[in-house]
Amino acid sequence: MESITNIFSTDIINFAVVALMSLVIGLSQRKLYEKNSDILHTFGSDRTFTLIGILGYVLYVMGNGSLTPFLYGGATLSLLLSIAYAHKLFIRQRTGITSIMIALITYCIAPIIYVSSITLAILVVVTVLVLAEMKDKFTEFTKKMNDEEFINLAKFLIIAGVILPILPNNELIEGTGLTPYTIWLATVVISGISYISYLVKKYLFPNGGVIITGILGGIYSSTATCIILSKKAKDHSGDLKEYIAAIFCAITMMYFKIFILLGIFNYNLMLKYWYLFAIMIVVSAVVAYFFYRQKPKAGENGSDTKIEEEEEKNPLEFKVAILFAILFIAFTLVTTYALVYFGDSGLRILSIIVGVTDINPFIINLFQTQHNVSDALLILATFQAIISNNVVKMLYGIFFSGKKLLKDLCIGFGVICAFNILLLIIAL
Repeated sequence: MESITNIFSTDIINFAVVALMSLVIGLSQRKLYEKNSDILHTFGSDRTFTLIGILGYVLYVMGNGSLTPFLYGGATLSLLLSIAYAHKLFIRQRTGITSIMIALITYCIAPIIYVSSITLAILVVVTVLVLAEMKDKFTEFTKKMNDEEFINLAKFLIIAGVILPILPNNELIEGTGLTPYTIWLATVVISGISYISYLVKKYLFPNGGVIITGILGGIYSSTATCIILSKKAKDHSGDLKEYIAAIFCAITMMYFKIFILLGIFNYNLMLKYWYLFAIMIVVSAVVAYFFYRQKPKAGENGSDTKIEEEEEKNPLEFKVAILFAILFIAFTLVTTYALVYFGDSGLRILSIIVGVTDINPFIINLFQTQHNVSDALLILATFQAIISNNVVKMLYGIFFSGKKLLKDLCIGFGVICAFNILLLIIAL
């Protein structure tokens, strides 16, 4: 960029950028018009949008620090667009102001570049292009969502954006690090991650295959996914390799989810031990791929299996959130007293025991910990809880599949647990 500015002035470069961005927006609009022949008669397309962007540039530069010419030009443009919209509304009896809004945004590209940066302008243009192109997909998506989902989303925005910031960060019980803010933050983060997975699975892949179920379910709840897939495998008469692969896809996503949680709650610890999670993600993915390669080819018996949609609890339901908050408080208290009365060995033993339950509250508690323990001990306790939980998942899988998955689950989980233990011995 410096070599370019040595040849051309900043104004010339900005003009070229504005003209190019406006042209790209115009071309995207023309594509939409040609795709929908019934709206061909509009106020303009590629050349019009390009000229609107150039007009905004010229008037902004002419102001020489004053916004008066630019504002007058904007008012004039708004008047012309209003006339075009009135014709569309009363003569053609059609609604919708998307193109008008895009035209006004195009007019504002020049000020964005001068006041902020070209990077922000590019981000604005990209966003406009994506929103314009995905109109049909957004429409289909909103049709699938029921009213309750929008209410749940509104609740999440309230508890995350309104309630969370105003909660006090004063310790409730001395020495535990428990505050209203940390409790609610943990609940909001884990509910948010699970909710995204829940929405993707329910609305984007409602009838997704076994592998999709494993991947998305692993983010939502790897334990629940393992149980669901094992039950389905029990009733399946064909080859079961795809079910095994999906279970280990869920395990892979579990490691990835915990890595994300570590980055959110303890960024420095994540930077220090990220490679441990990276290795386990790769190992789990390789195990999943190993079993996936053994499944029958397309068209053969047992392949391309579909999973019927399961009725899952919405992670934003009040009962689910409260249950997680209670577990988080309980694990925090138990961890504190285990360290006080039994020291480091107490935390090691506790991390193995909690594997039979939901490990997310315990792990988030470790990542947020105010206890005087080493980073190595925190990571050790985290992975011990994961290993213990993996053993429990293996037992669940064997039981709910009627022992049909016994051999493959033992091999897969055995490899993952062995690598995990070996990694801890070497690294810690």
